[in-house]
Amino acid sequence: MSDIAFIIAIIPSLCWGSLGILSTIFGGNASQQTVGLTYGGLLFGLLTYFGWVVPHHYFMDSKLIWIGLISGILWALGQAFQFLAIKTMHGVSIALPLSMTSQLIGNALLGAALLGEWTSIQQWVVGIIAIGLIVSGVLMIQKRDNKNKATPSGVNCHGLFQVLVSTLAYMGYFITPRLMQRWLHISNNIVTAGHGINYMVAIVLPQSIGMVIGAYLYVFLISHETKYLHARPTWQNVIVGVVWALGNVTMFISIANPRLGQATATTLGQLGFIVGAFGGIFILHEHKTRWQLKMIVGGSIIALIGAVIISNISWFAALI
Repeated sequence: MSDIAFIIAIIPSLCWGSLGILSTIFGGNASQQTVGLTYGGLLFGLLTYFGWVVPHHYFMDSKLIWIGLISGILWALGQAFQFLAIKTMHGVSIALPLSMTSQLIGNALLGAALLGEWTSIQQWVVGIIAIGLIVSGVLMIQKRDNKNKATPSGVNCHGLFQVLVSTLAYMGYFITPRLMQRWLHISNNIVTAGHGINYMVAIVLPQSIGMVIGAYLYVFLISHETKYLHARPTWQNVIVGVVWALGNVTMFISIANPRLGQATATTLGQLGFIVGAFGGIFILHEHKTRWQLKMIVGGSIIALIGAVIISNISWFAALI
């Protein structure tokens, strides 16, 4: 993997890891945060479409529009339930690592099994070891200090259910562009144009429209938080949406890179839990004991080792 490809691949983790921090700073309930974020995503989608897709004459038809819409709706549901989990578990440093790790495992295995990105037993062995290291790191990051009664665990059944729903929706969001291109029999010439980047960037606008649709479906069918829906916190969270959109585009570019693929790109993209853990502590001032801080540092190092391994999975597999 080249240095540029690696830098692009970790931009989503920096962007997405800061979402919970920024949304907490700007405030609002889960509905306001989700709707505001989707507005920011729509703004970025419009800029991408008219500033890049149209001038470069990227292919666009009804199939690509449907792929983007479905992917966007799934994302909105995933993000809304992640915001709920952050509130239920009383902190970004608890909920975000759990949520992003669940996504990491699901997306890596989906890419490896369903899309056939891991083609040998050696790659599967290395991939599972790498995922194991990342999961171990996350468990260390959110480990509770049982000796200190002042640091109660925010993990509960309600919060775990919200994380589960969020994870399943996010998995659908990630896999939809790659899976539906097969189901809808989209030509390989379209999918591989510009090394796959053209296809991924072309669906950004319909995806952002799907996000707005999904956000309103969540508000009117699930949360019913329609009062003050367009108050100040909603508009402040538009900034969060622009940050998310930057991560989204770079994620799709990485997935389209044949040297990366979904399994590796999504794993690197989900390292935002490290940003969330440290940001929750040093920016949002979430209380942690000295022992917990040591666990967070150690867990982050172990998770990063796992990320390095999976980002170079072919090289490590060749050593077996």
